[in-house]
Amino acid sequence: MNGTTPLYVHHTVTCAPRAWGTVAQELGAIDWARHGGALYGLWRSQIGRPRDELTMLSTWPAGADPGAADRLIEGLPEVRSVACEALRPTLRPDTPAAPRRQGNYAFRWFELDVRHWPEFEGLCAAAWPGFEAAYDSQVIGLWRCVRDAPGRTRALLLTRRPNLAMWERSKIPEGEAEGEVRRQLSRRYDLCDDTWVHTTTLLTADDRADEVRWT
Repeated sequence: MNGTTPLYVHHTVTCAPRAWGTVAQELGAIDWARHGGALYGLWRSQIGRPRDELTMLSTWPAGADPGAADRLIEGLPEVRSVACEALRPTLRPDTPAAPRRQGNYAFRWFELDVRHWPEFEGLCAAAWPGFEAAYDSQVIGLWRCVRDAPGRTRALLLTRRPNLAMWERSKIPEGEAEGEVRRQLSRRYDLCDDTWVHTTTLLTADDRADEVRWT
């Protein structure tokens, strides 16, 4: 990350019972630019996380305090706790343009030995074109955590699929090309000591709101 690359911050926001909608509206109403940052995206839980938890990504100038947004969020009356993770972009995103299309967004975390990172990153670059073409899906970004233990690295991958049906479809390859994509992704997983995922829908989407009761 050079001196001009934006800092991304992942926020896990725990809300009071049944208050996630209220908190989401309040987060969207904050004048982030006045505080030096920008709201990259706000997601609500679909599968794998509590109902009253929001996931948020914000962007800040390089060298900014990653806890600045958390201090704003903690001041909201229905927020119970907030945790942040500072991130630096790798292959994507190459601009801080925020995602706008509704869909099934998967937040997948990886933890691995730093020695495996070059191969891990190379497998991502090789697999993504086939993955996106086969499954009407998009890789939004791959970030590495700023604060890591010596010799270790953690990464966040954010992908968008049109719906949960495509999530299942993408796990079952059909034909040689899809099989190669799955081979590359399987090798990527094998490089990791741990990986975990949860899915969400985009509250800041422009095209349509998600009104399904997932939990």
